[in-house]
Amino acid sequence: MRVSLATQPDTKPAEINGLLPLVGKKVRNLRALRGMTRKMLAQRSDVSERYLAQLEQGCGNISIALLDRVAAALNIDVAELLRIYDHQTAEQVLVSELLGELTPDDQKIALQMFYERFSLSANSQRRVAVIGLRGAGKSTIGAMLAEQLGLPFIGLVSVIEALAGMNVSEVFALSGQAGYRRLEEQSLAETLKRHDRCVIEAGGSIVTEPRLLNILLTTCFVIWLQARPEKHMERVVEQGDLRPMLDHDDAMADLRSILTEREPFYAKAHLTIDTSDLSIEESLAAALRAVPGDIRQGG
Repeated sequence: MRVSLATQPDTKPAEINGLLPLVGKKVRNLRALRGMTRKMLAQRSDVSERYLAQLEQGCGNISIALLDRVAAALNIDVAELLRIYDHQTAEQVLVSELLGELTPDDQKIALQMFYERFSLSANSQRRVAVIGLRGAGKSTIGAMLAEQLGLPFIGLVSVIEALAGMNVSEVFALSGQAGYRRLEEQSLAETLKRHDRCVIEAGGSIVTEPRLLNILLTTCFVIWLQARPEKHMERVVEQGDLRPMLDHDDAMADLRSILTEREPFYAKAHLTIDTSDLSIEESLAAALRAVPGDIRQGG
C-alpha cells in the first residue's frame, strides 16, 4: 500500500505545509547540481514530469515510495531529503549543527582546518586536477599543461571507460547515475594510487559528490576553468554537438541552473581561471604561473 505524507497520523497539516517546500527545493537543487533535466529525472525515477513539477514547487503531496524512487535517481538516501538524522552519529549531528551556526567566512576557515588536519594523502597537492563544465577547455588546456610540466595527462572518463569495458553512455544505460559514480570513484582512486604526480582531467559533475571533491582538494592542486554560460554553449556546438541548439532556450536555462548550483563547489578550487575572453595560450600561461613548484618536473 502506498504511504503518503498526508496519511501519517502524528503529522500536523502545518508541519506538512512547511516540509513539502523544503523537500521540493532540495530535489530541485540536487537535480540541477547533478546536471539533470526534469525529463531525465522522470525517466530515471519512473515518476511523471507533472508530478515532479508539483513536488519541486512544494505543492505535491508525494508518497514515501515515490520519494524514495526520486532519491535513488538523485543518488541520495531518502532520509537526506527529509532531513532525518537517524543514520548519523551524534558527532556528525553536532558537527553539522556547529557549522550551521558559523558565518560563511568562518565555515571556509573551518573547512580549511579540516583539510589541513585530516588530509587524505601524504602527497597532498603534488598533482594537478582540472575541473569545470564541458566547453571550459579542460581537455585542451589540461593536456598542454601536462606537457609543459612533463607529467602524464589522465582523463578520468577514459579510465572509467577502461574499467567498465564500455563507453560512458553505455555505463549510464546499464547502471545509471549510481553505477557511473561508483566507477568514477574507483577510477580516481586508481589514478591517485598509480601516479604521485600527474595532471587529471575530472568530469564536469565530479563536484556533485562531496567525497570526491574533498579527495581532489586534499591530493591535488585544483584548477577550475570557468566560463560564461554562453561560452560553454558556443564551444560545445563548435565541438560538433548540435543537440543544445534544438531547444536553445531550455538548454540555456538548464545550463545556467547547473552553473548556479555547482559554482559554490567549483569555487573551492585552489585556482580559478575565467577562460571566457582568454586564448588557450593565455589560459595555459595563467595555470603555469600558479602551479606550485613541487609539482613541476623534478620538483
